[in-house]
Amino acid sequence: MSWGMETPLKYTREEIADMLSKLEDEETYGIVLRTKGVVPSADGSWIEFDYVPGEADVREGAADVTGKFCVIGSELKQDNLQKLFRRL
Repeated sequence: MSWGMETPLKYTREEIADMLSKLEDEETYGIVLRTKGVVPSADGSWIEFDYVPGEADVREGAADVTGKFCVIGSELKQDNLQKLFRRL
């Protein structure tokens, strides 16, 4: 199963790293096997990221049209994923 979202919201590298670390909580988010994406940064650059359980890579990335998150796993809790990445 996969879940994705586009967003114009701006993030910091710290926010993305914190969000990715929360994906370890299977009860809240489901079994996350991989997450990747690119989002605009608060400083005008772009942040690219990849996550697999136990390892996150957050780095400066190439510009895109809009921010994107893609989560791959099973029993994903889509409402909770949306709340996490939209910062609700």
